[in-house]
Amino acid sequence: MKKILVVEDDVDIHNFIKKVLEKENYEVISAYLGRDIDLLLENNNIDLVLLDLMLPDISGEEVLKKIKDIPVIVISAKIASEDKVNLLSNGANDYITKPFDVNELLARIKVQFRLNQKEENKDLKYKDLSLDKTAPILHIKTQKINLTKTEYLILKQLLLNPRKVISKTKLIQIINSNDKVAPEIMPYDESSLKVHISNIRKKIKNVSDNEYIESVWGIGFKLYD
Repeated sequence: MKKILVVEDDVDIHNFIKKVLEKENYEVISAYLGRDIDLLLENNNIDLVLLDLMLPDISGEEVLKKIKDIPVIVISAKIASEDKVNLLSNGANDYITKPFDVNELLARIKVQFRLNQKEENKDLKYKDLSLDKTAPILHIKTQKINLTKTEYLILKQLLLNPRKVISKTKLIQIINSNDKVAPEIMPYDESSLKVHISNIRKKIKNVSDNEYIESVWGIGFKLYD
């Protein structure tokens, strides 16, 4: 089920959008303030964001800067072409003005998921790394590394966000929420995550002298710049 984060402070509009989306079998995560975004993005594997610009604490433009690697559809009463151009230039994927037609909103959401699906079919690449999208295989230049499903999930998150620190909490949550990863065993914790990171590093070291995964003390992991 796709997760959509709705950032809208007007309770009536928010509840209306939520009802429409849930009827279409989307899972809705709600935010009424811009300051809630960081925590919600950290703790939920969001697939798309619907973002209102007129928030009571910080502007939607500032919120937009916080959202990386997730499609964003701006919903706003601002109709000037200059506003639309600026938002699209600064990271928004689409723009729809209030009042909006429900069918148009749903169509625009489907377009973003369709475009995102095409991107998901491409290998994830960063520097010498290339992660296969159809099999748990990592390529480093011409070398091939076979991964476990858990190692694949970890590397996928790092490659999806190559310049961002991925917290240990988020990685553990993603691993535990994936039904394909050993559902019969106890939930993963920080200790088991460290073991998998260590195993990935060992596999990489067998074929390359370069370090690719950086530990960020007390927080999590990221790829080396």
